[in-house]
Amino acid sequence: MTGRKRPHLVVLADAAALAHAAAKRISARLSQARARFAVCLTGGSTPERLYDLLASEVYRDALPWDRIHWFWGDDRFVPHDDPRSNFGSARRRLFDRVLVSSDNIHAIPTSAEDVEKAARLYEAELRRFYGADRLATGQPLFDIVLMGVGTDGHTASFFPGRAELEEKERWVVGVHEAGLEPFVPRVTLTFPTLASTREMLFLIDGVTKRSVLSRLLAGADLPAARAYSEGDLVWLVDREAAPEHHDGA
Repeated sequence: MTGRKRPHLVVLADAAALAHAAAKRISARLSQARARFAVCLTGGSTPERLYDLLASEVYRDALPWDRIHWFWGDDRFVPHDDPRSNFGSARRRLFDRVLVSSDNIHAIPTSAEDVEKAARLYEAELRRFYGADRLATGQPLFDIVLMGVGTDGHTASFFPGRAELEEKERWVVGVHEAGLEPFVPRVTLTFPTLASTREMLFLIDGVTKRSVLSRLLAGADLPAARAYSEGDLVWLVDREAAPEHHDGA
């Protein structure tokens, strides 16, 4: 890990238990007495079970949907109805099944002419929502940021060895070449933007993630190890993904 605070690692029995734990943390965070909330979603297969759960009756009736604004940490530069779209996945599994205003859903504009234009547009939207041009310590942009880890150690659309890892000024950047399938351009929030949150929640499941998680916990300088949070930093891991010496921790 970096010199920043280490994540709080929570090992769950399986992927279903991980989704339930994530849903409970999100529900607790969004049940506070505040005028509005902001949640930053992640893509890939791991959060799909969580999105299904949030759309189920128990959470559909409990969350203050009218006060929650939804954003994305990254997306593939494809149309929203493309199967590879992170927005499209969340729409199918969550937003098509709950009553939420379109004004509260802030998708990355992948219909822009290129990833750089999309990044500029999304950065402008984030700044409008935040109400300032610079992120201030103690005034987080998000309440919850969901994150994942790829088998190569990437998170959001930060791939090993790429220049985007070092970006400190911009809120959003275009990624012209992905380091892992699907090989399409991406748009991603930068690490400082993702860190502006009350809680960052990594969701890591499956035996295919065990090797990379072992490397991360051993201190490897992979993109996921560079993610940090102004608030809580929690890694929810299922037993299949957990290295043996962390099993059941």
